[in-house]
Amino acid sequence: MNEEVIRILLEKGVLNAQNAAIVRDLIARGKTLEQALVGGRYVSDKDYGQAIAQVLGLDYLDLENATIPPEMFQLLPEDMIHSYHILPIKTEQDGTIVYAMQNPRDIRADEAMRFYTAGLGIKTKQVVVPSSQIQRFLKGGGVGTELNEFVAQIGSKEREKENESKKEVKGLQEVIKGAPVARMLTTIMRNAVEQRASDIHIEPLGDECRIRYRIDGVLRTVLTLPVSILPALVARVKVLSNMKLDETRVPQDGRIRQTYQEKKIDFRISTLPVVDNEKVVLRILDTTKGAPSLEQLGFRKQHVTTVMEEIRKSHGMFLVTGPTGSGKSTTLFACLNLLNNDGVNISTLEDPVEYYIQGVNQSQIKPQIDYTFATGLRSMLRQDPNVIMVGEIRDRETAELAVHASLTGHLMFSTLHTNDAFGIVPRLIDIGVEPFLLAVTLNVGVAQRLARKICEFCKEPEEIDAVVLSKLIQELKDIPESYIEPGLSREQPVFYHGKGCTRCRQTGYMGRIAIAEVFLFTANGRKLVEKGFPITEVQVEAKNQGMITIRQDALLKALEGSTSIEEVFRLSQETEEGETVDTKS
Repeated sequence: MNEEVIRILLEKGVLNAQNAAIVRDLIARGKTLEQALVGGRYVSDKDYGQAIAQVLGLDYLDLENATIPPEMFQLLPEDMIHSYHILPIKTEQDGTIVYAMQNPRDIRADEAMRFYTAGLGIKTKQVVVPSSQIQRFLKGGGVGTELNEFVAQIGSKEREKENESKKEVKGLQEVIKGAPVARMLTTIMRNAVEQRASDIHIEPLGDECRIRYRIDGVLRTVLTLPVSILPALVARVKVLSNMKLDETRVPQDGRIRQTYQEKKIDFRISTLPVVDNEKVVLRILDTTKGAPSLEQLGFRKQHVTTVMEEIRKSHGMFLVTGPTGSGKSTTLFACLNLLNNDGVNISTLEDPVEYYIQGVNQSQIKPQIDYTFATGLRSMLRQDPNVIMVGEIRDRETAELAVHASLTGHLMFSTLHTNDAFGIVPRLIDIGVEPFLLAVTLNVGVAQRLARKICEFCKEPEEIDAVVLSKLIQELKDIPESYIEPGLSREQPVFYHGKGCTRCRQTGYMGRIAIAEVFLFTANGRKLVEKGFPITEVQVEAKNQGMITIRQDALLKALEGSTSIEEVFRLSQETEEGETVDTKS
C-alpha cells in the first residue's frame, strides 16, 4: 500500500523521485508512511489524505472551513472518540454516521467503531480527512453541547469566585458534583488504567488544559481541553480525594480509590500551585496486583543468585537506588515475597502502600500527623521484627535508625536516590552516617532503571550505523563471557526495534524491563567504605567481583532482543562524547 500512495503522489507531481527515495529510506528505518511524507514535509497532509482515500477507495473531505454540530459528539462515547481519534462529522438522511479517523488504516479504531455502532444498529461510512483538521476538531474536547453548557456555567462560577468566600466555594462544589466534568474525570481515569498508564498529568498550558498519560515511562498527550475547564477538573479531584477545595496556594496530597473491571485501583494525588492555576498528578497503583518475581522483572540469573544469597543473611542493609519511577519498591517487594513465611516477622513502612502482601505487616506513613519514616521505624523496632522495609531513607534520623537496626540483628531493606550503586555510600555519608557504621552494616547495593520492551508484534532487526556499531561491539567485548547467552554473538551482534503497530500505538514498545547493577560489600568493599570509598579503587573491586554496569546490562538486553539500542542510549543519557547518538545509518 505504501508504494501505491507514493506512486499516486509521484503521478500528481506533488512528490519528486529524489524525495520519494528519501521517504522509502525513512520507512525502512521504522517511520510510518505519514510520518515520512507529512512529518518530513515532503507533501501536505491534504495531498497525503487524497492519496490515501484513492488507495482505500474512500471519499475525501476537506473540513478546513467547515463546522461540526456539537451534537455530533454525543453520538459516540467520549472515551472512544479520544482513545481512537475518531471524528464524527455528520449524519446522512438514512441515519448513517459519516466519520473520519486520525489514522485511516487503524484496525483497532475501525473495529471499535464497527462494534459500537453494530450493537445499536447504526450504519457508518468512513471518509478521509486531513490529520491536522481532525486534531483541530478533537483538540476542543469533542464532548458536545453538554460540555459547552458546563463551560459557560463554570465561567460564571469563576467570576463569582473572585471574592473567595466560603459560600461561593460551596456553590462551586455543588456544581461540580453533577456536572459533565465529573464524567470527564471518570473517563480520563478509566482510560489511563486501560492503557497501562502509571501517572496522569492534568496541567495548564497557555490557553489550554493538557491531559497526559505516562505509559512505559514516557509521557503522551491524550487530550486537550479549554483552560476554563481546569479549575473545575482540579476541584473535582479535590472533592474525591478529600482535599481542601478552597486552598490553592500550597501543595496538597490525597488519595482516591476506584474499582475498574474488578480491579481495586488507588490513585495517589498531588496538587502543585503554578502561575495563576494548579497542576494535578495522579499516580496509579493497582492494589490487586501482587508483586512480580525478580525473574519477571527482568533481573538476569546472575543477579537473582546474588540477591537470593544476600537476603538469607540475618542482618545488614539491602539498598536499592535509582530515580523516581525506576521500580525500586517493586524490586524490594519481590525480595520480601521470597522471605515471607510463617517463621519470619516482616514489617514495612511505606508511602504509599503499593502492593498488599498477605502475612506482611504494612504501615502507611502520615507526615501530617508526624507519623514519618523515622517515627514509624522507632516504633516498629519495638514490634519484634526480623525483616524491616522502609520505603525511603531521606534524612539523617531515618538513616541512623536503619543503621542501628541493622547492627542489632535486623535485616533492613530500603531505597535511596542516587545515580548508581557506587553513589550509595557517599549519599549516606552526606546525610550524616559515620563511615565505620556503614562498613559493618551494608550488605549489597542495587542500582536500577526501567527500559522499554520492544513490542513483540512489530519487532524486527534494526540497521545500526557502522561507527556506532563498532563502538557497541567494543563495549560488548568488555562484558564478562559468563553473561553472554548461548547463541548470541558479540562480534556480529544483531539488534532489534519495533517498527510501530496498532497494538503498541505506533511506539514500537510495550511494557518495561529492569536494568540493574549489583555491588557487593565484601570484606575488601567494607575496607573501602572506611577509607571514604575512593571511586578508582571501588571500580577495581567491582571489576574483581565481575559486576556489570547499568549500561552493560542494557546493552546485553538489547543483544538479547528485549530492548532497543535507542533505549540503551536513553538510559545512558549521553555518549562518551557527550552527544546524543543517532543509531540509524
